[in-house]
This record gives sequence, C-alpha cells and structure tokens, in this order.
Amino acid sequence: MGFKIIGTGSAVPEKKLKNDDLREFFDTSDEWIRTRTGIEERGVITSESVLSLAEKAARKALEKVEGDISVIICATLSSDYVTPSLACLVAENLGISGGCMAFDINMACCGFIYALNIAESLLARSKGGRALIVAAEQMSSVVDWTDRSTAVLFGDGAGAAVIEYSDAPVYFDFDIKPDRAPLYALRGTGNCPVRQNRESGGLKMNGQEVYKFASSAIDERILAVLKKAGTQPEEVDKFVLHQANIRIIQSAIYKLKLPQERFYHNIEKYGNTSAASVPILLDELVRSGKIKRGDKTVLCAFGAGLASAACYFEL
Repeated sequence: MGFKIIGTGSAVPEKKLKNDDLREFFDTSDEWIRTRTGIEERGVITSESVLSLAEKAARKALEKVEGDISVIICATLSSDYVTPSLACLVAENLGISGGCMAFDINMACCGFIYALNIAESLLARSKGGRALIVAAEQMSSVVDWTDRSTAVLFGDGAGAAVIEYSDAPVYFDFDIKPDRAPLYALRGTGNCPVRQNRESGGLKMNGQEVYKFASSAIDERILAVLKKAGTQPEEVDKFVLHQANIRIIQSAIYKLKLPQERFYHNIEKYGNTSAASVPILLDELVRSGKIKRGDKTVLCAFGAGLASAACYFEL
C-alpha cells in the first residue's frame, strides 16, 4: 500500500517582520539572528487567521484534483478554535461534506508527516480515495514575545497536500524520546472560580538541548527509513527537512556526506513554521520544478515531544 501526492499548496501572511524590525521589541540585530539561525524574515498573521491560511493552501493543493475527498487531516497546535477542529472548519469553507472524515492532530513540527501516515492507513482500508492534509500554524500566538531567544525563531504559515491511494510503496519511521523540558508551551487553565488559574506563559525552549536532539534525530530517522526501503542515502534525489535552524540542516548534510544541492531550505524567508514547515517547502519545490515526478524523496521533521519522523517515497 502507499500513496501518490497529486497536489500541493501553501500560504503565508502578508505581513513580514525582518530581523531588524524585531529591534522594536527587544535587543537584537539582523546579524545576531541570521548568523545563528539562517532566518532573515518571517510572516506574522495580522489580518488573516489560521483558518484563512489553511483554506488558501488547501485550495491551491486542490486546483488540479479531480474526485471527492474522503479524509481531511489538519496538523496544528495553534488553531483559531479549540473546537470545532480546524479540519471541520476547512471542510465547511471548501464545501466538502457527506462521507468525509475530518479531524486534527497535534504533533508540533512532526505533524505533517504523522498526518501523511494516518491518511495512508485510512486510504488503504478502503483501497481508494483521496485525502487532504493541511498543516497550519500561528506560532506568533504561541511564543513569548518577551523572550528574544525563542520569539525570533518562529513564523506563521500553512502548507497542504492531496494524496490518493496507490500501490507505489511509501515508508515511514517514527521515534520519540519523551522529554517535555526542552520544548513546551502550557495551555492556560481558564477562569474556574474554585482553583488557582494558570496563564500559559508562551513557548519555552532550551535551544542547546533541542539543537543536540535535532542534530542526531535527523540522521537517525533518515537512515532508519531508508533501511526499511532498502535504499542508500546517495540514491535519494531530494531531502525536504523541517526548517528550524540552518545549522541543523548543515549538520545533517555533513553527517550524511551528501551533495548540498540535494537539500533545500527556505528558513531565511519564513522562520520555523512548525507543522507547516515541511509542506510549505515541498510546495515551493514542486511549483518551481526543483522537485519533479519520480524523484526519490525524503521528508524529515523533529520537534516537541521530543519526537522525530521521516517519510520516503517517489514523487
């Protein structure tokens, strides 16, 4: 069992905050951010919403798709609504109903790859159909804007893909090293009058610990998923990695001893968009022709949990 990607799409906010723009909020500079992370600017939701970006990315992914959608999965940790699910809201705006399953998952930066795996399993049960997968995040609503070390890293955006059932083999590999301390964001506890309530306080991250985890997790997941596929790293045409830090990507290239041109990045334009990171980059590569039908492709992501995930397939 497997799938084919038959459409991709992405959407980012109109408002861009360049590194020097952040000097209005805290002591930083373009050089400080760019040399440590590779980020030059990021999109921040102002007039848009998570739903509007998710819908826009989904519509682009559906542009050339024929046939009904039987599954909608949204990967997000920052939806506009606690309920209904972002997937149901997307379905409403797209006019999709009748025999369609729709739900959200929260696996932070690994969410898109997790959603691909779940969708593949659901399509395999019916041996047919198409699934719409959308990853949409408003990280600007999650980070602590008094914490320079984390606020500069993240951006908002959405990416989407439509897959259909196929006998083309697809391979996944997942791992968790359960540890909340390096990267977490508490949910506020509301205003119940019989308890002491808690404010969320924004995202907390130990950058050194996350970097250490990510630097090893990427190579572990890539090598593990390729072992399942019986494929060597040098046989892979394109690597699409989670965009968290350019140094992490460079570390992966060095460890895998592969040509740099097989790895792509857009972190300089968007920052870390969490679950949306991989599908935004994938869409850009598809639309620019840098990745094409038949290319042997690896997707890999890592994030809170601590979790990591990889997927290998032929586009």
